[in-house]
Amino acid sequence: MADITLPQLGETVTEGTITRWFKNIGDTVNADEPLFEVSTDKVDTEVPSPIAGTLTEIRVPVGETVPVGTVIAVVGASSGAPAPAPKPTATPAPVAAPKPVAAPAPVAAPAPAPKPAAAPAPVAAPVAAPARASVSSNLLLSPVVRRLVNDHGIDVAVLVGTGPGGRITREDVLDYIDAHGLTRGGVAAAVPVAVPVAAPVAAAVPVAAAVPVAAAVPRVVVGARDEAIPLSKIRRLTGSHMLASKNVAPHAFSVVAVDYANVDVARNAVKDAFKSAEGFTLTYLPFISRAIIDALAEYPHLNASLDGDTLVVHKYIDLGIAVDLDYQGLLVPVVRGAEGKRLRAIAREIFDLASRARSRKLSPDEISGGTFTISNNGSAGSVLTMAIINQPQVAIMSTDAIVRKPVVVGLPDGSESIAIHPVGNLAMSWDHRAFDGAYAANFLAKVKQILETQDWSAEL
Repeated sequence: MADITLPQLGETVTEGTITRWFKNIGDTVNADEPLFEVSTDKVDTEVPSPIAGTLTEIRVPVGETVPVGTVIAVVGASSGAPAPAPKPTATPAPVAAPKPVAAPAPVAAPAPAPKPAAAPAPVAAPVAAPARASVSSNLLLSPVVRRLVNDHGIDVAVLVGTGPGGRITREDVLDYIDAHGLTRGGVAAAVPVAVPVAAPVAAAVPVAAAVPVAAAVPRVVVGARDEAIPLSKIRRLTGSHMLASKNVAPHAFSVVAVDYANVDVARNAVKDAFKSAEGFTLTYLPFISRAIIDALAEYPHLNASLDGDTLVVHKYIDLGIAVDLDYQGLLVPVVRGAEGKRLRAIAREIFDLASRARSRKLSPDEISGGTFTISNNGSAGSVLTMAIINQPQVAIMSTDAIVRKPVVVGLPDGSESIAIHPVGNLAMSWDHRAFDGAYAANFLAKVKQILETQDWSAEL
């Protein structure tokens, strides 16, 4: 027998919701065969079975949310045929109550004066179970959301979705439940008494513990001009991670301006054929990624992590690419072993990871780890961005907008002239504990040199 537990689905994910079981009790399961599907705030993914055998027990049904590490199923040794479903445990026969034993006769005492009979204690009226909501079938609700709405008798018309396209998420429903005095089981809870702001109890709560309280703030309109919107879970987790990074790492900031005319020579020559062959546009990002990878070979302390007072320099490059999720949060999928991949392969992998990140189809190992991160803000037109380091890494590069500008160019006869070239900033935030400004500046200079002088046609 082997316990199947809910795996860690990303560094900041603490729980997951089972959305589907691919096997029934008694079915044979092969190693690495999809066993169940799980949904979190960051990723929806199929999880394979770590072992082969027979599924003998399912402990967490579809729709239930459990913490990471919870045993959700049991797989037994395969016997060559599917094991029968476990028989229900027989209900034990009721044990006959023992005959009452007569209590010893009390010692006679003077009879007290008779008192009026006490009125019976009032019996609390039972709390009515919430009526099941009638959810219109044309609403796009996940099984988890649909179950929560039904179990708590919530009219979906009163819910405001914060997901992509206004979709109602699990967090939206839980926020409504908390805000309206419902318990997570659907039974009405007592409305808490308001506590003054200066109450000592509130002052004693640490900041980290106070963060989840934001989920209980209802979405309300204040007057006619303001709206209070509770932070989603992914926003709170992102904020906590970024705040921790700012608190632990002394951030420094360095910038270089890059002339991309050399890149454009190769890019413009192949961009139509590239899109026809690959199905997506060849952008500047793969070129920048490849230049960073090559420069890290000469400046390895940027491809490192800090473990307390120890700088761990990695002998491999797992390149993280920050991806925006329709303004709802960020994911950082990772190009594994990037040091061994040429430009075309890097372009393919970045496009694939970004596409699956936006559709929440990445597996847990595709969004964990990373040794160096790129934040591609230039696609939105930013000029200069100071990104926050993705801990425990020591640097993050922001690629800002590439626009056509006048630049000074050298002519064959040794004179100079003005030309119009595509130019953009590369801005790097780095951890001053790991190295100093000269090291960071020379790394950026190397990236700039590679982009401006390398024969990219040979790469393609």
